[in-house]
Amino acid sequence: MSAPLAGIFDNGVMWWGLAACGVAQLSKLVIELVVHRRWNPRVLVETGGMPSSHSALLTGTTAALGWVQGFDGPLFALAAVLCFVVLYDASGVRRAAGLTAARVNAMGDTPKPLKENLGHTRLEVLIGALMGPLVALPGLVLLGSPLHLAQGLGWFTAVG
Repeated sequence: MSAPLAGIFDNGVMWWGLAACGVAQLSKLVIELVVHRRWNPRVLVETGGMPSSHSALLTGTTAALGWVQGFDGPLFALAAVLCFVVLYDASGVRRAAGLTAARVNAMGDTPKPLKENLGHTRLEVLIGALMGPLVALPGLVLLGSPLHLAQGLGWFTAVG
């Protein structure tokens, strides 16, 4: 495996942030089954809903970054600030856009209905924001990066 490719697979911060996003997205399918009693795999690729996978992605990545590089560094500060912007946007601007789309659709003048489920409630954002670190930090600390896992299983030899 080339060194750049190995570097990508050794980036536990990125992969565990993505894993948090994936867990949040998969939980939407479970919630759909349990609460609404229907199989709707479209929720895996749709925006909005409980929990916010964007929030899980950002908070998981930010927490993992802080763990690896320190919570006192400027990179963590930048990630945290951007995280807050995304969380605010999800429950503010994007949610307002979805509510506006619902009003436009109710007027019945559009040839194709506008997408209404764009943003999140504050509870959806909060649950996603809590899921991120709850998935990313234990994964990073206990399991490491995908490359580290693969090497531990004997799939790849150490690069370097």
